[in-house]
Amino acid sequence: MYFDTHAHLDDEQFVLDQEAVITRAEEAGVELIVNVGYNVTSAQQTVELTQKYAFIYGAVGLHPHEAQDLTDDVCHEIRELAKKSKVVAIGEIGLDYYYDHSPRGTQQQAFREMIRLAKEVRLPLIIHDRDAHEDTLRIVKEEKAAEVGGIFHCYSGSLPLAKEIIKMGFYLALGGALTFKNARKTVEIAREIPLEYLLIETDCPYLTPVPYRGKRNEPAYVVKVAEAIAEIKGLSVAEVAQATLNNGKRLLEIG
Repeated sequence: MYFDTHAHLDDEQFVLDQEAVITRAEEAGVELIVNVGYNVTSAQQTVELTQKYAFIYGAVGLHPHEAQDLTDDVCHEIRELAKKSKVVAIGEIGLDYYYDHSPRGTQQQAFREMIRLAKEVRLPLIIHDRDAHEDTLRIVKEEKAAEVGGIFHCYSGSLPLAKEIIKMGFYLALGGALTFKNARKTVEIAREIPLEYLLIETDCPYLTPVPYRGKRNEPAYVVKVAEAIAEIKGLSVAEVAQATLNNGKRLLEIG
């Protein structure tokens, strides 16, 4: 009954055993996965995964690291891929001021273009926001992104910001970082934000939860995120799994 709302199964780290990883997810009780593209090639591979596996859905978009590659042709290709039957979101898009692989102005322009595309095709957003909270929120508001809503993936902002985001109708996705020893801020989010606004994810192959930290992450480990939320909130794991599954299906219009 688990829903991993953010995976990168097309990553090169899964080349040798992708099928086995997906089988392990099913065996762990993962009912749904959203594979999230980050450029045109990744988006194409994502669509292929959605066609191969009944329980995998897709998101297509241009990651802020790739923002310098934005062209009319790239926008056109992502728009066409967004029309595929099991593509349920535009993402991963947003801003990343930690690595700054693309100039910040270029990231902001690409983010705006992707939001406009999402509004055009009427799909929610999967937003990457790292060390760019102020600009991310400003652009979301200026572009009226709440018209389509979406997910702040791997949420790392403050509690006041989280409350502002959910008032706009967005969801917050929590991942393996919630299990880290230094995760005080993320634990506060899990404790204070109502379950009706939370989702779970892995961001695999990255951000592997305890006790698997140091190894490659995979969708089966999303169970550990649900367990962490359950412990923080004093709920059963089944309650957290069912609620986050329902939240994701409702937002992404699955089933």
